[in-house]
Amino acid sequence: MPFEQLIALAIIQGLTEFLPISSSGHLNLLHLLTQWQDQGPLMDVSIHVGSLFAVLLYFWRDVKGLIGGFFDLCRGHLSHQGRFLLYLIVATIPVFIFGFILLKTGWIENLRTLSVIAWTNIIFAIILGLSDRIGATTRDMSSTTLRDGILIGAIQAIALIPGASRSGVTISMARYLGFNRIDAARVSMLLSIPTILGLGIATGFELYGTGDLALQNDAVVAAGLAFISAFLSIWFMMALLKKMTLMPFVAYRLIGGAALLVYIYW
Repeated sequence: MPFEQLIALAIIQGLTEFLPISSSGHLNLLHLLTQWQDQGPLMDVSIHVGSLFAVLLYFWRDVKGLIGGFFDLCRGHLSHQGRFLLYLIVATIPVFIFGFILLKTGWIENLRTLSVIAWTNIIFAIILGLSDRIGATTRDMSSTTLRDGILIGAIQAIALIPGASRSGVTISMARYLGFNRIDAARVSMLLSIPTILGLGIATGFELYGTGDLALQNDAVVAAGLAFISAFLSIWFMMALLKKMTLMPFVAYRLIGGAALLVYIYW
């Protein structure tokens, strides 16, 4: 893979993973609108792993609390952090089931098209805008319940469709459930940890099984670059939500989706 493509993939992934604008959609646009070859799902997930380390670093206090909650559970004590960890695990189950089905059936390749990305951007931009407008801002992360985990987890599975946006759909559901914007984003980003970790481990074994050293090296380099851009993206997102609504992201997705439709059908 050309080094220029690796850099582009890493920057796009890092900057878009935690913004509600669909990292997978942007990653697929790179090969659909250029002469570069499709990097494939394996490389996509590898780059996501770089973003995972950015989340772990930025939210290290939350991660420390979750680790403490894990040991509390091991001791038979259901602390607040242990309960939240269980909710994250429950919320992760649907995406693994749906992802397994998409990968084993090969349907995931059929979804990596311009028309799918265009329509999902528009549809889920509208959902994001409506949830941000009608959602209350009365709840924070400490009020998370099992019902929240189930609903947010169920909607997260849809994000495997390019253009839907994992952060976009999970923030949408969290806002609909009444979480304020900051904690809706926090829940979304913390939920990415078990999701990306599970997919990353599976991808690591698959990459190792290919025996393709060039592909493995490319994946490591891209993940490292994605870490840097993802950390900057998280900082920007959290700072932005303290001052404004999600509407700029809604507008970006609507305009982008409409532009793609014009490009496809004109």
